[in-house]
This record gives sequence, structure tokens and C-alpha cells, in this order.
Amino acid sequence: MRFLILLSLALTASLSAKKPNFLFIIVDDQSPFDLKVYHPKSALETPNIDRLASSGLVFDGSYHMGSWMGAVCTCSRHMIMTGRSVWHLPSNNPKKKTGPNGNNPALVPPNLEKNSLAAVFNRAGYDTMRTCKRGNSFSGANNQFQVVKDATKRGDTDETGSHWHGQQVLDYLDSRESTEDEDPFLIYFGFSHPHDERNGKPELLDKYGAKNHRDKKSLPALNPKQPELPINYLSKHPFSHGHPNLRDEVSVPGVWKNRDEATIRNEIGREFACSESIDIQIGRVLKKIEAMGELDNTYIIYTSDHGMAIGRHGLQGKQNLYEHTWRVPYIVKGPGVKKGRVQGNIYLLDTLATLCDLADIKPPSTNEGTSFKPVLTGDKKTIRDTLFGVYAGGTKPGMRSVKKGDWKLVKFDVLDGQVRETQLFNLKENPNEFLPEHRKNNPKLTNLATLKEHAAKLKEMEALLKSEMERFNDPYPLWNQK
Repeated sequence: MRFLILLSLALTASLSAKKPNFLFIIVDDQSPFDLKVYHPKSALETPNIDRLASSGLVFDGSYHMGSWMGAVCTCSRHMIMTGRSVWHLPSNNPKKKTGPNGNNPALVPPNLEKNSLAAVFNRAGYDTMRTCKRGNSFSGANNQFQVVKDATKRGDTDETGSHWHGQQVLDYLDSRESTEDEDPFLIYFGFSHPHDERNGKPELLDKYGAKNHRDKKSLPALNPKQPELPINYLSKHPFSHGHPNLRDEVSVPGVWKNRDEATIRNEIGREFACSESIDIQIGRVLKKIEAMGELDNTYIIYTSDHGMAIGRHGLQGKQNLYEHTWRVPYIVKGPGVKKGRVQGNIYLLDTLATLCDLADIKPPSTNEGTSFKPVLTGDKKTIRDTLFGVYAGGTKPGMRSVKKGDWKLVKFDVLDGQVRETQLFNLKENPNEFLPEHRKNNPKLTNLATLKEHAAKLKEMEALLKSEMERFNDPYPLWNQK
């Protein structure tokens, strides 16, 4: 009897000491407002993501911080991997210092890949695996994973699309099962979709009334099954956003400069077809983890590298700082995670510190992020008061944003001073960031920067933005900051 008691105690101790697993799911180009979790009227069906949300914690304040290049995903993924802020990142190509501060060892530590996500978890005894698109990421950090199955899969078949990424994770889990591998795992489960060209599977394209197309002389016709236009749709942005003829996704085959209703609704349909396919793959992987008996001991994180416009504010791409693009979906489910919704005020760069905290691993000294574990456990509602955003991928300085409480400031300084615009929003009153061009009658539903009654708030937010730019070593001051 005594032996059985001791054995039971030993087994209990062993189970309690077992380190948690991590399944980090990241999709490529997805506004949070595509999902019912953030926009209940969305036509997109993602039952597996919905179940994650209902059994986990949904963040209403999650942001990617920004980019100093047109490929916003590059900087975003660098931040996830290293826990570094936007102006403290290495170049993706070590031979080509594309980052403005890439040559400054005080701001970009050498050999940073050795302190990146997979490297840290490898040293802690984790098995690490990744599948994702090729390129647009920190290759040195990507290579730290013990198993790497990367390929860019944006086609419309199982072999060429999201199914392929899902299969890589399933094959990896099968191999663990066959070898009875009991080490904890960290899986970076990345997708190449719904990034353009948004080649969805035929049956899902049909569901959302969309077509893959390349012929710019033959644009898609309206289809009643297509999703409706976004509430903040415009046929054209009111002024140049500073990256003419290059970004806003107009250089991608199958994505046009057109912003007419037929084009935008078709593009959203394509986006939704790709996103539902991703959801199906997530369901396959979660079912496998559950069958292995590991689901209750696994943290599942769902997010995107950045948001996406697709017609919102007359834009198509990710080269802007409106909420639909600056914000990202972020959902966490796992042991001890509180269910519900929370503001959070987190950056993607906080992921490294948080995963380390959940695994009881000391974060690397190079980390600049903040663990939001206290938010996951319900001890805090936010981890910071102020949020800072950057887009400097076109003509410099570019765009900057700062948010505190309900207030948000966006500034444009592009085209060698030809465009200098200021936008001030109260997001509680105007969550869709309506502009005068949206022609709303309510005086609160517009840009408030030019209104005398908000002059004091504008001054306050301008000072806050300048302070954040200086704090994060922003090398490009705006016209009214010099």
C-alpha cells in the first residue's frame, strides 16, 4: 500500500512538473475585422477559431508596432522572433543592412538569432518545429528551429495551399507519437495565406462568390454571394499615403489599383476563402493534439503578422496605420488562461517574453518585450497605457501613430513634404475612423484634428507621439518635430 501511495505521489509530481507545449499559429495578412470574433456581422466562417476564442482569451488591443519597409511582414516577424522593437531590428539579409539602425550594435545586438524564440526554447529542453512561408522573416532566427518545413504555399489545391502547412504539423506530431517523444514542444504553425494573390480553393471561392483573376481588362462582376463592402469603405484614399506605384498591394498579380465595389467585394471573397481554408487546417491539428492527450497542456496562440485594408479607407494593402491594419487578431487558450475578452494593449513583440514566462524560462537579455501573462491570468487588464505605430516603407519619414485610452493620432509626412496630414480620432466614438470623405452627419464621426474644441487634446497627443519616437530611437522626425 505504501508503495502505491509513493508511486501515486511520484506520478502526480511528474505531471505537475511537466512543461507546457506551445502551438503558435500565425497567418499572413489578416485584419481582425475579418473574423466574427471581432466583427460579428462578418460573413467569414471559422468555427475552429471561434471555438478557440470562446474557450480562451480574446485581445481587443493587440498591435504589430510597424515597419520600415514595404514588406510589413518582415519587421513584424522579426519582432515576434526576437522581442525587439521596430527600430531595433536586424536586416533579413545579413549582407544587406536594410534596417535604418542595422549597423548600430548598441541598437541591434550582434548574433541576435542566438537569442531568438527557437534558440531560447531549444536551450530549455523543448523540441521546436516550424512551417511557414519562405522569406520576409528573420532567416537566422528561423533556422534555429530543430525541424524546418518552410515553403510559400498560396495556391488553390491541397499541395499548393494551406493544407500543405497543416500536413507538415500533422506529420511532425505523428513522428513524435511513433517515437514516444515526451519532450515539450514549441510549434510555429505559419501559413502563406490569406496573403495575395489569395488563390482560394474552388469550392470556397464559390461559397464567397469570388474568382481568381489576372486579366486587368476583365474585372470580376458583382455576385450576390460576395461579402458586403466594409463599413469604412472608400473608392479612393483622400491623399497619397506615400508609397506611390509600389505598395498598397498594387504590384501583385491579380490585385488591381481599382477600388470599385466589384473589385473590393471580390477581393474580400478571395480573402475569406483562404481564411476558411486555414481554419480547416487548424481544426485538423487541434484534433490530433487532443487525440494525443496533449491539448490540456498546450498553449494555443492565434494571430497575424499585421492587418489588411482591402477597401477600407480606399486602400488595399498593409502599408497604413488605421486600426484595420495596425491591429492584429490575438487569441490565447491554455492552462490557467482566463476566458473572455480583454484590452491587453500588447505588441506582437511581447510574444517572446510571454511564452518564456508561461514556460518558466528566463527571457534573453536582448528581449525588449513585456510578458502579458498577468493579463492571461486575469491579474491585469493591460500591460501598457500607450501604443506606438510606424510605417516608413515608402517616402520618408512616412506615417506615425500613437494611441492612449480612447484617443489616437495618425500623422503623414510623405512625398518630400508634399503631403503632411494629421488625423485625430476618438476611437470610443469613432471606432471605424471615419473621415470627412465618409460623409457622416455626426460631428464625432470624423477626423477631429482641425476642430478648435480638440486643440488641447491634439497638442497632448503630438507631444506623446514625439516622446515615443524618441524613446524608440526613431531616426525620421516629422515636419513639426524638428
